[in-house]
Amino acid sequence: MKGFVQATLAAVFAVAAAAAFGAPAKASFVLVTSTPRGDHSFVDAACSGAERAMKELGVTGKIIESQGVADQEAALRSAISLNYDLVLAPAIEADTVLSLAKEFPNQKFGVPSDIYVDKLPPNVAAFQINTHEGSFLAGLVAGKLTKTNVVGAVVAGDGPGLNIFYYGYRQGALTANPKCKVLVSYLGFDFSNPTLGKETALSQYQQGADIIYQVAGRSGEGVISAAKEKGLYAIGVDSNQDDMAPGNVIVSMMKRVDMTTFLLVKDMKEGKFQSGFKIIGLKEGGVSLSWDNGSKTFEQKGPKDMVAKLPEAKKLVAEYKAKILNGSFKVRNALDEAQVKQ
Repeated sequence: MKGFVQATLAAVFAVAAAAAFGAPAKASFVLVTSTPRGDHSFVDAACSGAERAMKELGVTGKIIESQGVADQEAALRSAISLNYDLVLAPAIEADTVLSLAKEFPNQKFGVPSDIYVDKLPPNVAAFQINTHEGSFLAGLVAGKLTKTNVVGAVVAGDGPGLNIFYYGYRQGALTANPKCKVLVSYLGFDFSNPTLGKETALSQYQQGADIIYQVAGRSGEGVISAAKEKGLYAIGVDSNQDDMAPGNVIVSMMKRVDMTTFLLVKDMKEGKFQSGFKIIGLKEGGVSLSWDNGSKTFEQKGPKDMVAKLPEAKKLVAEYKAKILNGSFKVRNALDEAQVKQ
């Protein structure tokens, strides 16, 4: 009996000590951002999903902000040291995540998207979001609404994880308007430079583009700023960016990283963590246009001649969305090497 009492007291003191030193409760996660919060895009969407999980699932959660590529490994190691059940690494360099997953095989890792490898370690679960499908729809809008028959794309870097946006967008623009010219500029994988984004967008506007799709994280804020300055148009990405420049941002292609972040935490809490990839796209609500989420900003703030063309553009989007969903139309996917060979 004495031994039982001592064991019980020891357990109570252990729990109290853990609480005192901030050890995580059962079912816990930590999210490490790829860049600081405040991009109104991918990072903010992932954090939104994490905050939703804390609120709705009753789990312990923490967000650690990395300052960029050079800081990502240190931030992840700091997260691992907390001994939380799940470490979330949205848009962290793939080599960094996989190396640490191998070094810490008992730590579960979740990647809401953007890790492009053939096989994952047994302690890593990841989502692949079919952003080419949503980007194609955004391209339809650009091709339908352009007045100059020139549209553009400012992309953070020239790689399959970013070209999956651009190739889909280009295909959409040319499907809607075969006479359209599509410009593209890459930023050397600089996601945190609004000045570079703005200068690049201004150059495309000078070449005749009147609508530019930004796929550049915080650098994309510069694209939207350039659209506002020139009285021209941009298409937002990842989150709803329509209100960043009302009347200049036509629509946003929403990549639901908030959803995948939430689902990874939910699976972990329910004991359903499973390594490997899950693929979601239009069918599962993984991508959408901001219009589908109720945004009427451009409809209310855009110039009358452009707004008058919206019903026709939306009709075209609905037509091709149905074709994608029933399998009668295939969007080009930069992750499929067979499709990107020239």
